[in-house]
Amino acid sequence: MKRIGLLSDTHGYWDERYREFFSQCDEVWHAGDIGTVELADRLEAFKPLRAVCGNIDGGELRARYPLVQRFTVEGTDVLMKHIGGYPGRYDRSVKDMLTARPPKLFVSGHSHILKVMYDKHLGTLHINPGAAGQYGFHKVRTIVRFVIDGTDIKDLEIMEMP
Repeated sequence: MKRIGLLSDTHGYWDERYREFFSQCDEVWHAGDIGTVELADRLEAFKPLRAVCGNIDGGELRARYPLVQRFTVEGTDVLMKHIGGYPGRYDRSVKDMLTARPPKLFVSGHSHILKVMYDKHLGTLHINPGAAGQYGFHKVRTIVRFVIDGTDIKDLEIMEMP
């Protein structure tokens, strides 16, 4: 069993509530638009970090994190990409990857809108944690945590930060 903390679109912003909400997590995942190397370093010092670069991330972050990550946690196949869309409207940059070999969990960011949706056609759970940073049009910042237990994804919790 692994406890996962998930955030996206921090745009270089750190909030101490991340530390509190993710304190019991085994790993933190960042779905892109990290914003600064300093924020990435801070997250890496806090918990093991898996991340993808986003469209605003500069050269140093792009060298450190890939555009796409595919990995297995507890027997669960995970695909993570910053710009990914959502069920029924996947971004063309990831659509072929998703349909050729659907993951159990697809994580994306970019929209600044929290969405958790199940794609019945692919048998894939999609999670977009929304935006954790202050930059953007969103009025409420959000982060997510959940448990991966074998192939079960469960106990999803959301923190909203007005």
